Amino acid sequence: MGLFSRAVDRMVSEKVPHKRRRRMIVFVAILTLLSMVTSTVAWFSVNTFAGVDTLDVHISVAAQLKVSMEDHGADLSQYVKVITNEMIDGYLGSKYNTKLADIKLDPVTTTDGVRLTNRGGTVREPNNKSYLEFECYFIASEPMWVHLTTETSDLAGDVGTQVTSDSPSPQNEVTRCTRVGFTTDADGTAVYEPNKAGTVNGLNTFDISTPMSYSDSSRLFHLDELTPKKVTVRLWVDGEDPECDDDVQEADLKVAMSFVGTDDQNVPIS
Repeated sequence: MGLFSRAVDRMVSEKVPHKRRRRMIVFVAILTLLSMVTSTVAWFSVNTFAGVDTLDVHISVAAQLKVSMEDHGADLSQYVKVITNEMIDGYLGSKYNTKLADIKLDPVTTTDGVRLTNRGGTVREPNNKSYLEFECYFIASEPMWVHLTTETSDLAGDVGTQVTSDSPSPQNEVTRCTRVGFTTDADGTAVYEPNKAGTVNGLNTFDISTPMSYSDSSRLFHLDELTPKKVTVRLWVDGEDPECDDDVQEADLKVAMSFVGTDDQNVPIS
């Protein structure tokens, strides 16, 4: 039963005078209409299927930390400091028969950062006109907590963590409805929301600042010494975000992720 019907039944059961009841019915009807209108602010138009058109991903890591698209055990020489689009393409090609250039980020939403659904509640599959998902392995030469960072290193192409768009306004507002999730078996899921303005769909997210500060709330996962950890990375645009409307369709999106390790007191390890 809807809000309007419940309100009318309550007024009848409580014997609200007819004139007052009529005024209240009009008021409740207006509120109901407003709630219907505000609930359709987000999401692309139904059946447009024209999501983020161009996606560029860059991953780099700081001191004492390396990464790979494969698990090489404790052999540090097999891990690298930068993951490129070409490496992600290799993963997508072997597992999904696709590549980054073919990924279209149509809007989805989630309450846990793992199970993503469309507007109608249907579970969407990764890397199929829905959201990007890939696995990589992080390893460190000493125990550490891993965080995203806006700080840069001397690595070529490292610009720190940035979510940007070269599309004109208002398409570039796509950066405000982007989410990046990091899931490990031991640590659960942490979700980065650039330009965070509030909680959407009850999902707990975090933003990072410039200058950078590190805290327990910005931890992604923990690494033990010379023990690789598989991390599932998911990147999506959230349809429940107020900025996720028709204006941001067919935008380009650039996501640079830079990682740093800290000790238990959240002091960066150099």
